Amino acid sequence: MSLANELQLNEAAATEQIVATLRQQVGELLNRRGLVVGMSGGIDSSVCAALAVRAVGATHVFGLLMPERESDHQSLDLAARWADSLGIAYAVEDITPTLAALGCYARRNAAIRRAMPEFRDEWRCKVVLSGGRLDSDRLNVSSLAVELPDGDVRHVRLPAAEYREIVAATNFKQRVRTMLEYFHADRLHYAVVGTPNRLEYDQGFFVKGGDGLADVKPIAHLYKSQVYALAEFLGVPAAIRSRPPTTDTYSLPQTQEEFYFALPAATLDLVLFAHNLGRDPAAVAAELGRTPDEAARAVRDIDQKRATTRYLHLPPLLVEPVPEVSAQIERRRRRTGAARWQETT
Repeated sequence: MSLANELQLNEAAATEQIVATLRQQVGELLNRRGLVVGMSGGIDSSVCAALAVRAVGATHVFGLLMPERESDHQSLDLAARWADSLGIAYAVEDITPTLAALGCYARRNAAIRRAMPEFRDEWRCKVVLSGGRLDSDRLNVSSLAVELPDGDVRHVRLPAAEYREIVAATNFKQRVRTMLEYFHADRLHYAVVGTPNRLEYDQGFFVKGGDGLADVKPIAHLYKSQVYALAEFLGVPAAIRSRPPTTDTYSLPQTQEEFYFALPAATLDLVLFAHNLGRDPAAVAAELGRTPDEAARAVRDIDQKRATTRYLHLPPLLVEPVPEVSAQIERRRRRTGAARWQETT
């Protein structure tokens, strides 16, 4: 059986499992009245919104659409249309003034000008990784792509300090959005839904204290291709399903592949799946349409990202444990776990 066939999802069973788990997590473990979902117009948040509606009902789901001046305008329209279709209440919060007040754009542009002194604030840009990353064992190096007034795109290599500052400033976007999600969650007595798929969650493609922060993450166990299958099953519009995965973070259009991942999502799904099963990269290279060396490099890239982003998954570290708190959490987990087991037997 091919990897793609092994990865196929039973959409009805998966939906039933996620919905039942979400309902129990919200009502029993978290003791909240509903769910807040940040909706970007992308595949993951659209699926999560649909699952939330099935779990707690449309009247207990609140959508939050949070564009800023560099967002793709299509994202807002797609998210609003899907929220209307689901029948949920939602709000549009333009986060541009907040980001400007925090210095998101100014700090980023100041770092860019250290690498490219002639850069102007109105020029569009994005951070990209070098191409051909599976062709050799060279290190991944990020560069800045800047669109000049004549339409040409110039690439400038980024020193480490400037790269970190650009990313740090840009991370304000995810953190401000999460702050607003928790404002609405607090006022409604709701829980916040995180929307990473397995590829993003496994590989640390999220911002700590930003889109990595949530109360529930209903699709973090699903590979990206499985999320697409679930989207079709749940009736997510084709206009959303057909969009390429994008960060929608920088002013120039940017795919997740050119910013972070070494391969297209569909191929990387299979590499990650095979690696998680303990398969030899050389044995699956042909199915992936890659050479054995390329498959091996893809696996090494997966392991490297797991190692370098491990701290993103860590909870706050204590000097000594506080058993009274941890024991209470564990007791509640066990109670809800026992109830789930009884429902499935």
